[in-house]
Amino acid sequence: MTAIAGLSLTAGLLASAGGSADAQAGTAGPAATAAPKPPKGARAVVRVSPNPTTRRGQEVTITGHCGGGEGLKAVLAGLDRKHPVLRNVRIIQDDPKGFVAKATLAPRVGNGVGPVFVDCGGEAGVTLLVTHV
Repeated sequence: MTAIAGLSLTAGLLASAGGSADAQAGTAGPAATAAPKPPKGARAVVRVSPNPTTRRGQEVTITGHCGGGEGLKAVLAGLDRKHPVLRNVRIIQDDPKGFVAKATLAPRVGNGVGPVFVDCGGEAGVTLLVTHV
């Protein structure tokens, strides 16, 4: 997945999230409608824990589901392949209904926010990883 494709995916997911701040926060009344389903190709769900991270070299766990994709194929973090945010990415369980991967925070990462992408063979997902190191 290239950086441009990743940014396009991020923009598409943010645009499709829609809804009011109250609805997204879960405080909307009974008249609230459900958020629209993400577009085909962007239906994987991904979470990183702990998030935010607090020290370089910290191990993180990447979990989620593939939203109809074939299973977890890859985890990419950051937009610069020469200086990835996560290193030593290991796919522990590639089950499309519930995947698990482990990785360590890069030794030179600083404070900030960066994307974590998953490729599920037909579906992709993205979340943000916050670093306070």
